[in-house]
Amino acid sequence: MASASEMALDRVEMGTDEQLEKDKKGKIADVMPQNIVPGMVYRDIVRIAWPSMVEMILTQLASMVDLMMVGQLGSAALTAVGLTTQPKFLTMTLFMAMNVGATAMVARCKGAGNPKRANLMLRQAIMMTFFLSSIAALFGYIFAERLIILMGAADPAVLSGGAVYFKIQMAGLPLLALTATATATLRGVGNSRTPMVYNLMANIINVVFNYLLIYGNFGFPRWEVAGASLATVIGQTSAFFMALVSLLWGKNYIRLQLREGFKPDIDAIRSIVKIGFPAMLEQLVMRAGMIIYTRMIAGLGVVSFATHQICMSIQAFSFMNGQAFAISATALTGQSLGKKRIDMAQIYTTRTRRVGMGVSLFIALISFFFGGKIVALYTSGPDAAEIVETGTKLMMLIALIQPLQSSQFILAGSLRGAGDTKSVAVIIFITVLLVRPLISYLFIYVFHTGVIGAWIGFVVDQAIRSLFVLLRYYSGKWKSIKL
Repeated sequence: MASASEMALDRVEMGTDEQLEKDKKGKIADVMPQNIVPGMVYRDIVRIAWPSMVEMILTQLASMVDLMMVGQLGSAALTAVGLTTQPKFLTMTLFMAMNVGATAMVARCKGAGNPKRANLMLRQAIMMTFFLSSIAALFGYIFAERLIILMGAADPAVLSGGAVYFKIQMAGLPLLALTATATATLRGVGNSRTPMVYNLMANIINVVFNYLLIYGNFGFPRWEVAGASLATVIGQTSAFFMALVSLLWGKNYIRLQLREGFKPDIDAIRSIVKIGFPAMLEQLVMRAGMIIYTRMIAGLGVVSFATHQICMSIQAFSFMNGQAFAISATALTGQSLGKKRIDMAQIYTTRTRRVGMGVSLFIALISFFFGGKIVALYTSGPDAAEIVETGTKLMMLIALIQPLQSSQFILAGSLRGAGDTKSVAVIIFITVLLVRPLISYLFIYVFHTGVIGAWIGFVVDQAIRSLFVLLRYYSGKWKSIKL
């Protein structure tokens, strides 16, 4: 049976250079080609998005369960784990940015009907990822304690637990990175089911080992925070081997052909870096802004930071909607442009936004009316009542930004699929490094609103970012980018 992608995009003819140039000059009418009906387009979108959404939701649920289990050890343990989040993302910046380039290039190759070049991009991306992640892992391991101190750790128990957790994470970073590259390239050709399967299996393994290693059940050692970190690495390692088997022997558009070797191809690397470098700057700016933001909140005390960490975990769950549909937007935009069909790229993006918006409204209602009950699942002990009371208010703010957040993710995904990563990087610089810290500082230190003020800064950041991304997309400049 033909895939959904074959039913829609593959039913339209390859665009000509003359049509492409004409489309770049003016606004494209949002009209379906004669042999395409809306149902085909929506099936394409959902076919890519639903496995990604299921994967991300269950992955985040596993992460939430992980945090809930650690939370039973107390606020200090919860804070120790929370303070490692931004340093870990910082070490992931280089290879995750290159994965953006790999996704876009593989999608273009798929749209152009060039599997040989798509496989070349896969091998080059894997080679780059292994090199960059190994350097990042070594750096993170050596400077683990300094990075946790940089995040604002003052309590000795928090510093000790955070450093141990982070060092174990760094030991598993290269395999996590290679799995991420496999996932990025598979999604680029529209295969989101395979990553869903191996990532779900990894999460199940993670949760099982959490139960065994955090509390020392069934005769296993009680390693608490260290056990939680090791359980995560065990799950990530299992995902790597499943992804490797899929790329070597699975029935995918792209295959890891070891006999072709991993000799650097300058042209392929240049193409990946052209898209990935701005994405790297975007991620570095994002991490810098988040570190400043996190340090402000850490200075409010252990209980405030624990509340923030819980709500960030729930907020990350709400990201899944926008991120899943952004994957569809990235892959389908890239494939459409590879086929020289700007009209189809726009049609896919507008329809993806509609579906994502509907899901975001549902998430907003859940967050607004049941937020307090969700926060209560994370904590127990003397601080629980205060955490739940403040967390309930933060959940209302999370509900407020859901529609904007969904639209922003999807349009940014489409821009990345077109290779327009520079504009996204500039927008991130303005909002995350300037707007969020400044608004948060104002509300925390001038208006003395505590952690709620920090989240007001987050809401303002999301609103402005959504507006800028919308304006950039409708400027149409993404149509003229050559890769």
